Amino acid sequence: MKKIILLLIFAIQFSFIYATTARYQCEDFNLNVKYNETITPGDAVFVRLTVYTPKNHKKSKSDFEKKATLQLLQEKKVIETAAFYVIPKTKKQNSVEMLCGIPVSLWLTEGNYSIKLIFANTETDIKEFILPSTLKMREFNKEVLELDSKNTAIKTDNSPERALQIDKLNNILFTTIPSDVYTLKKFTPPTESQRYTAYCGDRRVYAYTNGKSSTSLHYGNDYGVPTGTEVNACADGKVVLAETRISTGWSVVIEHLPGLYSLYYHMSELNVKEGDMVKQGELIGKSGATGLATGPHLHWEMRLNGSAVCPEFFLNNFTFESE
Repeated sequence: MKKIILLLIFAIQFSFIYATTARYQCEDFNLNVKYNETITPGDAVFVRLTVYTPKNHKKSKSDFEKKATLQLLQEKKVIETAAFYVIPKTKKQNSVEMLCGIPVSLWLTEGNYSIKLIFANTETDIKEFILPSTLKMREFNKEVLELDSKNTAIKTDNSPERALQIDKLNNILFTTIPSDVYTLKKFTPPTESQRYTAYCGDRRVYAYTNGKSSTSLHYGNDYGVPTGTEVNACADGKVVLAETRISTGWSVVIEHLPGLYSLYYHMSELNVKEGDMVKQGELIGKSGATGLATGPHLHWEMRLNGSAVCPEFFLNNFTFESE
């Protein structure tokens, strides 16, 4: 049986995210792990993995097929899972760097949770590690929105056109392309304004003009900015959607990492088209009040593997890139 040694080093700070470092050592490979160990509803857990192969290790085809998976467990039940992808152009010899992120549900309740790393050095050499973690709960705002007849009609629209728009967006947000690594830098806000009118995770009741209502979550942060305010890309990436939609008006979606997308809603005009490559801070459009909106604002949303994550999480060095 091969010997595995686990070493832990806590509280290495990267911006406002504290990284925990774990080291796993065995005969055929060594793993260095950096991750944020706090499990918080609406945030994410990112793990950066460096795989070192000893210089005297006899190479085989399996050396180029290393795979890793990240899981979030409640008790023994897997509630989130994702595969690692390779970070290209590593500067370290005899090593491969990999990254993975999993969202932590906005609906997460108190309980026993753990983070599991599964690493396959070969098809038969598979190791599982539990990464030490802590749970930190979060309180979310509650609000009631009184909708006028226009917004009531949009919110209750069950037309085939709107259904197709929802399916198209979901197909994008649940797509993960391992090679699409466009940035490792921490993100920047899409506008200079710091006036928030709503937050990600807000529990909302929509009151309709017909006396009925519905309840849902708000999946992004809203900036209360005038129509025509410049909206900038929060990070380098590829524009994968740029069009007008019934519920979100003029909208842009940008892919930044495999499974990680930023979304910008209710704009008055767009400055990009689908397929464009954009740089962090580049103008992509201007704010407005199109779609379901009670006034001019910018809705900024982040999705990871299809799930909403509070955008401010990505304003930190969440990939643990050296600065």
